[in-house]
Amino acid sequence: MIYRLAVFGNPIAHSRSPEIHEKFAEQHCFEINYDRILVPVKNFDTYASEFLESGGKGFNITAPFKHDAFRFSAIRSKSAELAQAVNTVSIREGVIYGDNTDGVGLRQDMIINLGWTIEGKKILMLGAGGAASGVVGDLLAANPKSFHILNRTLSKAKIIVDLHQDYRLRAIAIPDTNYDIIINATSAAFKGEKLDLPPSVFSKKSCCYDLTYGKEANRTPFLMRSKEFGVASVADGFGMLVEQAAQAFEIWFGINVLTGPVIASFRETNVFS
Repeated sequence: MIYRLAVFGNPIAHSRSPEIHEKFAEQHCFEINYDRILVPVKNFDTYASEFLESGGKGFNITAPFKHDAFRFSAIRSKSAELAQAVNTVSIREGVIYGDNTDGVGLRQDMIINLGWTIEGKKILMLGAGGAASGVVGDLLAANPKSFHILNRTLSKAKIIVDLHQDYRLRAIAIPDTNYDIIINATSAAFKGEKLDLPPSVFSKKSCCYDLTYGKEANRTPFLMRSKEFGVASVADGFGMLVEQAAQAFEIWFGINVLTGPVIASFRETNVFS
């Protein structure tokens, strides 16, 4: 039996999800047919329904449809409710179930693959859009000392804070300390914008993570600026992409996969270097 899966987005040609999930399936010796589906901006529900009705086992969602997928799902996980976004859809007893695996993916990449410590650390997140909201809950679950969200529009950051109701989480307009972990969840890398961050947020012990992945990911304005200040470690978002995919694969098939070899295979072939 060949299982049908897909990722929905617009644009979508850049997605590496098909290759990643195919490598997961190979580990367990079965076949999948995982497609990239370009969805017109106002037609998500139609495309999603048709895919499931035609025998699709489940699908992933990327920008700009994660909020559409949230509304499309009849039942949603706690992570999805906190994020107000869904990136993985499956069918449970005939009901459409929405989950969000982004936060777990980021946490796993930081702790397992990169060896970073989150517990007891001060976190600064840049941005308060969908990428940011999808990861806050799972990072808070790793017990940081504090978690600040810096965004040009403070009210957007406060929406995330109000959703979580956690004393460690704050929306800030101006950072007033240095941080152990700094995460870029803005779209500045794609727009070529310079991030105006004061040097005081960085220290020699800081670990800096950009959610962006791709051939230019290790040269984003954020990571380049981080390197200028001699931080302890920098990372792009490809490890998170693989880890969140592994969580989705487990949702669909109920089996665990090895992520390390998959990440290494992409790095070794210079797909993301």
